[in-house]
Amino acid sequence: MNRALMIVGVAITAVIILGLALVGVLYLTRGTPVSHIRSPDGDFPAVEDSMFPAVAELLGRLTLVEGNHLELMTNGDETYPRLWEDLRSARRSITLQMYYCRPGQVADTLRTILIERAAAGVRVLFLFDAFGSQDLPEEYFDALRAGGVEVVAFRPVHWYKVDKVSHRSHIRVVVVDGAIGYTGGFGIDDKWLGDGRTEGQWRDTNARFRGPVVHQLQATFVAGWAEATGDLLVGSVFFPEEESESRDGRHRASLMHAAPTIGSTAAERFLALSIASARRTLYISNSYFVPDDDFREMLEGAARRGVDVRLLTASEKTDVKTAWYAGRSRYERLLEAGVRIYEYQPTMMHAKTFVVDGLWSCVGTMNFDTRSLAFNDETNLVALDGEFGARMDSVFLADLELSREITLEEFRRRSWTMKVRERAAASVARFL
Repeated sequence: MNRALMIVGVAITAVIILGLALVGVLYLTRGTPVSHIRSPDGDFPAVEDSMFPAVAELLGRLTLVEGNHLELMTNGDETYPRLWEDLRSARRSITLQMYYCRPGQVADTLRTILIERAAAGVRVLFLFDAFGSQDLPEEYFDALRAGGVEVVAFRPVHWYKVDKVSHRSHIRVVVVDGAIGYTGGFGIDDKWLGDGRTEGQWRDTNARFRGPVVHQLQATFVAGWAEATGDLLVGSVFFPEEESESRDGRHRASLMHAAPTIGSTAAERFLALSIASARRTLYISNSYFVPDDDFREMLEGAARRGVDVRLLTASEKTDVKTAWYAGRSRYERLLEAGVRIYEYQPTMMHAKTFVVDGLWSCVGTMNFDTRSLAFNDETNLVALDGEFGARMDSVFLADLELSREITLEEFRRRSWTMKVRERAAASVARFL
């Protein structure tokens, strides 16, 4: 009798484990819940319509605010000198949350500056992703802690936290004195140094900004710090009262903190609305372009209704070949619909941006794949501003001069080995 009960117990346990495993697999391989965009009157607000900001805020969980000053940077030469200058100027606080960190010149410079500022009495907090920053040795963090920097790992991998393994913090946050913010695709690694036009010197897009939107970026850091430590940070050290000069910018912007959730995410709704609202142009730069079928069809639909849809992505110089092959498996359908596709030639193209009708722009960490849209925490600076949009358009078109356009006729002539690689990569696209 006892043996029979034991067998039954084992069988029930096995069924439960298999059931949970199945649920996990179905979750990890899901596509976007947003498959169509509908309007009772058959139309969607264009980005220039007066109702668009309100719809975008509600669906994307945004808060668009006036009075920001936004700057665009397209490589390490433009980014790091300015970042080091701002960090050295800190008087009250520095908060950093970084996904990707590796040893090298950039990491060494950052360590020196953070320790120096901590010694000067600045409150310095560094939240690093345990997965993306695993190449930094423990000695690096020990030196920071010994120098007075508060250092915490975000979502370390433990057997009792397997539910968080697929939810990575892909975020980039730098906030100085609660008044200056940075986000974008950059990380703490020497491959981001340089001009973005020389092999080995990555092309990326980052943003530096001042104004009310900086507090939104700081709130993103505070949310991560609270999860990692249990401490919810408030007060003027991190959220200083805005001085009049801090609101002297001309740009209307918001910070979107996208995070995993049950059902559709803010990132999925935001991207779907942005595609549907395009009327003239939709320029996308994305290093890991692997849309699921629904988003691919949204892009095709935009092209068929007359929008100039152009995609700039990485070439064979990508650092993740599987994602490149999987993305290329989408090319033929997109090209047939009229989407124009370009691959950046000089070096790895790591930017994650888009601009709609020269007015609605996004710069940040979000890739055009299911992982970013559904499973990662991401930070994106969003702007509804013609001046900033014109700058985004200009950068995009300049990049095309250094890119190779993929035509439908040429693509159909690719080798059978390339087709096999694309199909194989496409089969695991939702795990990328």
